[in-house]
Amino acid sequence: MTTFIIQPGGCLRGSLQVAGDKSISHRAIMLAALAEGCSEIDGFLEGADCLATRHAFAAMGVEIEPTGYGQMRIHGVGLHGLKAPSAPLDMGNAGTAMRLLAGLLAGQRFPSTLIGDASLSRRPMRRVTEPLALMGAQIDTTAAGTAPLHIHGGQALRGIDYILPVASAQIKSCLLLAGLYAQESTCITEPAPTRDHTELMLQAFGYPLEHSGSQVRLSGGGRFTATSMSIPADISSAAFFLVGASIAADSKLVLPAVGINPTRIGVINLLQQMGADIQLDNPRWAGYEPIADIRVRSAPLQGIVIPEDQVPLAIDEFPALFIAAACAEGETRLTGAAELRVKESDRIQVMADGLRRLGIVAEPTADGMVIQGGALQGGDIDSYGDHRIAMAFAMAGLRAARPITIRDCANVATSFPDFAVLAQQAGLFIKVQA
Repeated sequence: MTTFIIQPGGCLRGSLQVAGDKSISHRAIMLAALAEGCSEIDGFLEGADCLATRHAFAAMGVEIEPTGYGQMRIHGVGLHGLKAPSAPLDMGNAGTAMRLLAGLLAGQRFPSTLIGDASLSRRPMRRVTEPLALMGAQIDTTAAGTAPLHIHGGQALRGIDYILPVASAQIKSCLLLAGLYAQESTCITEPAPTRDHTELMLQAFGYPLEHSGSQVRLSGGGRFTATSMSIPADISSAAFFLVGASIAADSKLVLPAVGINPTRIGVINLLQQMGADIQLDNPRWAGYEPIADIRVRSAPLQGIVIPEDQVPLAIDEFPALFIAAACAEGETRLTGAAELRVKESDRIQVMADGLRRLGIVAEPTADGMVIQGGALQGGDIDSYGDHRIAMAFAMAGLRAARPITIRDCANVATSFPDFAVLAQQAGLFIKVQA
């Protein structure tokens, strides 16, 4: 087991290039594999989750040629060129990859099986298998509706009009990928905006779709054209440093070329509402994705009532935001975030338990939490193998009175393998024990 030991104090300074965006890296592999021609990818996240996606497509006959760290050349096989894998495709801890691949593989001529680690094998999959069944897919799960997913090949898929029961980019993207192989059109309606990387990347590869308000529609049978793209730095990874620099006195940090897609900037919106000193410099475009250099300085934070319309825009960043709330003056209240209970861990309960261990009053609710800002102490934290829990509590050390020991941190490598090194360079007193 990997353990983080954080000594109290310090501040964050300098310029840090955080890891490439995990969500976009998954999608870049998938769509480049379906393209006709050779695509060049730069900024790919060399983390375990995205490497699982790369290995899966290599196992289906796609030639993926590394050209440098985070760089690769993908020789696309076209929409119908994937080959049957000789073994189950192991997605490790990558929930995004498993759910998106379930849709893509549902339209193939061959059968396939998706497996994952113990954590991924507990996560709900009926949210994708049930709408895929409406499209004509046949997917077997466990009795609990979890992985392994046994996907029957050779099914004729049909397009559907589907209203998402929850705001989920993973469900939306899964059904859009299945829609590539469906007769007639597939239309997805969202109850609230979610990250739109799939739609933007479809456009980048020249695949036609219609986007109007809360609806996105595409028809099957189109073609992908190979392209070159640079993947932005991941705002979900940047979030830990945004919080750390906000709460630690005398911090002054620059995070270059971070993705600021409007469907992902809830963490910036919420921190600014709490009083954070965050500035977006040099806004520009990396292909279809907006990016900017983010400057953050330490500032006193105030507790807030988190608007529910911001929840889907910050769903992966709440572990970090909970640390900000613990360091803020007054009460922070979150509702409408029940999705946090079915992530890599039950992030509501695990974060509440950890905050209490550090001396913070934190009351979990069915769909959120109420946090009273206070003085962070020290203690032992169990991350339950959740990468975002581990990195969030690492930042708590900047304001803690005593050392913090965070256990079961190996899965930080799934999304941010260089986290500890970069955090140490910036000024966090972190030690890693294997």
